[in-house]
This record gives sequence, C-alpha cells and structure tokens, in this order.
Amino acid sequence: MAIGPLIIVSGPSGSGKSTLIGGLLEEKAWPLRLSVSATTRSKRPAEIDGVHYHFWTREHFLRERDEGGFLEWAEVHGNFYGTPRREVIPYRAQGIGVVLDIDVNGCAQVRRQCPDAVSIFVRAESLLDYERRLRARGTESEEQIQRRLRSAEAELLRASEYNYEVCNDDLTTAQDAMRSIVGPLFERNRDAR
Repeated sequence: MAIGPLIIVSGPSGSGKSTLIGGLLEEKAWPLRLSVSATTRSKRPAEIDGVHYHFWTREHFLRERDEGGFLEWAEVHGNFYGTPRREVIPYRAQGIGVVLDIDVNGCAQVRRQCPDAVSIFVRAESLLDYERRLRARGTESEEQIQRRLRSAEAELLRASEYNYEVCNDDLTTAQDAMRSIVGPLFERNRDAR
C-alpha cells in the first residue's frame, strides 16, 4: 500500500482555509482526514475534545513534546499547540491522506521532518480583504483584528516557501484549485503501487 500524502494548508486568519479544507473533506473523493491538534488552552463551550482539539494539561503536552511526540509545536500567547505524530503517521501508513491546518512556522518544522509534504498557502487578494472578512465575523475586538492583520502581513512574506498558492477571492475557483492540487497526489500514490 502506498503512503498517504501529507498536505499542509496555511494562510492568514480570514483567508478561508478552514472552509476550503472542509470542502475537500466533504467531497469524500479521496481517503483524507484532518489532523486534530493538541493544545493546553481552555476548551471553549462549543468545542469537543478530540474533534476540535485534544485538550491536554500543560504537563501532558510537555511530556509528549519531550518524548518526541510532535511533528511540530509552538507556544502562542502562553498556550502550547502542536501536531501529535499519532494524528499523522499511522494514517499515512494506511494510505490515508492527512491535512494539517497549521501556521507558517509549523509548516517549516513539518517540512524538515517530512520532506514529501505538499504545502498550500491560502491567501486573499489584499490586506483589505482580510480586514473586511475579520470584521464581518464580529468575533474579535479591534485590538485582536489589528494583531491578526499584522500577523497576516508577516505570513504573506513567507508564502513563497510553499509549493502552491491559492487565491481565495472566489470560493468555487479556490475550491477547484485545491482539488487540482490534492487529486493528483492520490493518483501518484496509486501509480506508485
């Protein structure tokens, strides 16, 4: 059995990457799953442990980190986030593709360990588009919006590190672009058998 592809998807907040990933998973065109990250932050009311995140204690997370249990990890605003190896390696061994929804720093860490990973950077046309989308959400303070916009500027400078860039100005066009990247990864694996 061929190993399943590892697909890294990154992009600034407001780029629509979660919507595009969801579209790929809903199609069920390929054996594909989204990796569930681990975090030490508190669970929000609507979140489900093991679905949205694995909510771990700080001690559990650090023990896992020290034992080499992560493909990538980071500390963000006092909380730890990471991609457990067990969310990726066993599935790939079964021929299942795994999608990682991670940031640019996480992508760099994963690529060092998994050079066969395929990376996709999702972007909007301009910073004004990000700002419009973030404001339309209505979930963040002005300070949070400004912080996300500064992060978006920094992330956009690293877009060239990715194998592919997808501009998400039109959802249908962007979803078609994602499909045209992901589909051949499975065909290549099938041909390798």
